[in-house]
Amino acid sequence: MYRKFKLPRTLLIFLISGISLTNANAQFSLSGEIRPRAEFRNGFKTLNTSTSSPAFFVEQRTRLNFGYTKEKLSFKVSFQDIRTWGATAQIYKSDPALFNVFEAYGKYQFDKKWSMKIGRQGLNYDNERFLGVLDWAQQSRSHDVLKFTYKDSLGFTMDVGAAFNQNIGVEPTKLSSTFYNGTANYKTMQYLWLHKDYKGGKLSFLFLNDGRQKTDSTTAFKQTFGLYAEQKVGQIALHEEAFYQTGKTTASKYVSAYLLSFSAALPKAFASPELGADYLSGTKSTSVDENAFDPAFGTNHKFYGYMDYFYVGNSFGQGGRTTGLIDIYLNTKFKTGKKSLILLNIHQFNTPVNVFAGTTKLSSSLGQEVDVVYTLNVYSGVNFKLGYSHLFSTKTMDAIKSSINKGPNQWAWTMITFSPTFI
Repeated sequence: MYRKFKLPRTLLIFLISGISLTNANAQFSLSGEIRPRAEFRNGFKTLNTSTSSPAFFVEQRTRLNFGYTKEKLSFKVSFQDIRTWGATAQIYKSDPALFNVFEAYGKYQFDKKWSMKIGRQGLNYDNERFLGVLDWAQQSRSHDVLKFTYKDSLGFTMDVGAAFNQNIGVEPTKLSSTFYNGTANYKTMQYLWLHKDYKGGKLSFLFLNDGRQKTDSTTAFKQTFGLYAEQKVGQIALHEEAFYQTGKTTASKYVSAYLLSFSAALPKAFASPELGADYLSGTKSTSVDENAFDPAFGTNHKFYGYMDYFYVGNSFGQGGRTTGLIDIYLNTKFKTGKKSLILLNIHQFNTPVNVFAGTTKLSSSLGQEVDVVYTLNVYSGVNFKLGYSHLFSTKTMDAIKSSINKGPNQWAWTMITFSPTFI
């Protein structure tokens, strides 16, 4: 029995040693991740009603990441499997789980300042407000893109990227047309990110051109411009953001929308308090134009309450129009040990546009949310989290969710992450 298992292990060590000897200047990395998360949902994303019942399930992410670097060349492939426990029988021939490539790219360093990266990759900038990898979602988010990077030794970085998407199954018969349908994605996208680190702060500018396919075979383009800034004033850490959107939607509506954000934090004080406010413009139900800001590629779960009532795969508004959001929040962080802490976040949600019940104008308050998360680093490469969230809704929330709230809106979850580095 011992010899049966000794040979593969010896062979693996031999292969790794051979790679190291053959590529003396190369670096090979191999890491993995297993992340099961159990969730109890009872008013998550949408209001609990008299006819709804709680949901409970376990979803798991499994990843294997390969990396290789030698001189000017870098290479990465990340495979992932996303499944819900019990989605398949113990003995099965078909599998509804998602198995795909999260990242697969090559990178070439032209010189000390310029590089190129091409392939499937995550785009993660600043605080992930508009471009983020969405790591909370088990599948995350990645783009098929060509990106050029300039980075100097003075703290300046520039990224320029472009993408062009097409439907699957077009070869070898695709001889004409670039019509792109059936996918909730851009047909073409270009972006520019400028970033400067300076003593006491940082400043970024983002431009993104989002082109969506229309049914008449033309493309509707929407542009987003944004500024992001951080600086320290004594012990206070300040953060500001300003974004504006223009262009047209696929329904040929003119776009004029904006996002403003500001926060002040005391990171070295007790509980590390951060007080801030986000303002995302909305569209009136009678408006001809589109005035609702769309944080299309952001990690929205991070910002607008962990219960995902806003901007996370669900709608809110009247007449099919998004009402926008005013979010006034207090984030705190309590250390409970060398390896553990508790996050406590409180949100006051309001609507920036008028909401009606019939002809009666409702209060601007949508309600309050409390999020509590306990985090423990159990061991190197092992992390445990336990969370609970509660939403206290109003009649205005009923109106924009087209529902009548009955009972508590709550969400509880627990997650353990194993993330070993093998090589």
